[in-house]
Amino acid sequence: MRGRDSVERASNQAGRAARQVASQPWVEPLARFGYTAKGIVYGLVGILAAQAAFGSGGKTTDSRGALQTILDQPFGQFLLGLVAIGLLGYVLWSLVQATMDTENHGTDAKGIAQRLGYVGTAIVYAGLALTAARLVLGSGGSGGGSASQDWTARLLAQPFGQWLVGTIGAAIIGFGFYHFYKAYTAKFRRKLKLNEMSENEKTWATRMGRFGLAARGVVFAVIGFFLIQAARSSNASEVRGLGGALAALASQPYGPWLLGLVALGLVAYGIYNFVLARYRQMVIQ
Repeated sequence: MRGRDSVERASNQAGRAARQVASQPWVEPLARFGYTAKGIVYGLVGILAAQAAFGSGGKTTDSRGALQTILDQPFGQFLLGLVAIGLLGYVLWSLVQATMDTENHGTDAKGIAQRLGYVGTAIVYAGLALTAARLVLGSGGSGGGSASQDWTARLLAQPFGQWLVGTIGAAIIGFGFYHFYKAYTAKFRRKLKLNEMSENEKTWATRMGRFGLAARGVVFAVIGFFLIQAARSSNASEVRGLGGALAALASQPYGPWLLGLVALGLVAYGIYNFVLARYRQMVIQ
């Protein structure tokens, strides 16, 4: 009983601390800035890939490549510093969503899993924000593909490592198909302040959201496929990140068209994040 009481007290304390942070007036603007930063990163990845697909320069790259592109622009350090701050804002909002249950997922098994997904999102974007900060400070950062291969190699070295990596790959494919489901149902519209949008804005927000989510679904499915290949061959070098997944699409029959379509979808996803930055409902209870 004492152990259970201690856990409950710790949980209540964490909840009070989260509410104190979430109640600060700067949280919502920073979170909206976070969606803007996320939109910039995905938009750049999509634009570079589209240029590569249509033969006008560009390259297939990942989020780190997009950050490097920002750094290479005039006033790049300043701009990338702003993106890093925005990404930290998105990390903060993801943690608020997890701890405050802003989407009313509840405390059953499904709800806890969905809230833990926000924690996973926070971890991923915290790493991206750290990479951006390192680039601004001139200390560089690890490449996304090599980092993925490193942790895959560590998992493969564990007992039942191949099964574990294969399971993660299957889960990522499932996550990709969940994006297809979200694109088909357009339930993401419930998160928007539709009453503040014109009919034209609603239409284009829905189109961008559907196209963008479908493109992300394709990318996740490809990443998951390569993870399963790595598990089957027990070879971490088979793993591909975002940039590798886009390059794999380009190497398929009709590859430029396939890559171009997914690239434009990633641009649409970037635009959808700009919509979220403006119209996302952020009710903190």
